[in-house]
Amino acid sequence: MPPPLRVASWNIHKGVGADRRRDIFRTAEVMQELCPDILALQEADRRFGDRAGLLDLEHVRSQCGLVPVLPETPGPSHGWHGNLLFLREGRIERIHPLNLPGLEPRGALFADLTVGGIALRVIGVHLGLLPASRRAQAHALLDHLSRLPPRPTLLMGDMNEWRTGPNASIAALSPHFHAPSPVRSFPARLPVLPLDRIMVSHDAYLTEARVHDTPLARRASDHLPITATLTLPDPQC
Repeated sequence: MPPPLRVASWNIHKGVGADRRRDIFRTAEVMQELCPDILALQEADRRFGDRAGLLDLEHVRSQCGLVPVLPETPGPSHGWHGNLLFLREGRIERIHPLNLPGLEPRGALFADLTVGGIALRVIGVHLGLLPASRRAQAHALLDHLSRLPPRPTLLMGDMNEWRTGPNASIAALSPHFHAPSPVRSFPARLPVLPLDRIMVSHDAYLTEARVHDTPLARRASDHLPITATLTLPDPQC
């Protein structure tokens, strides 16, 4: 059986913490606390203007051992609509960004990887604030996935949805992905809403979903990071 992977997702709020200061090195310290094998960040770029990336990627690489999974996009952005993926070890095969429908500019970042000799697709997303947009975005994700060769798929990000079950705006994802019970991650100082989610396709397993609640994480963003343990299928089975 392949060794389990520690996966994490975090909306870093553009590096702005509870003290209203942008401190990208504090953000990197929390990333180091997380010590993930795969990490999805949201709001890693400025939203307007040149949409420049906010992190010091070389600092993250040296301090956290994480390599950015960068799309080929024009300009100084790190990710795609603020979505940025990091990988500790593995091979990057293909990166394909996707624009998502809705009133706000939103997108998803797809990365086809090989981790521990096993094919894996990772999707980083930040869905919209409006329920109708999130419903359309969930269907757009599934439509795009249906056009790609199948492989175990990990979906992580800020879903902006606190409900579960058939009335949730992202309910269309449920037949295709499974997840541990959502954990409360927002707002960071007193988390009551499970806005951030980690899901996986039915050919892999997720366990030990937790919120990463430390004093530093509570100061660093308006969301707390969430983590889980991912077990991929044995390629010999």
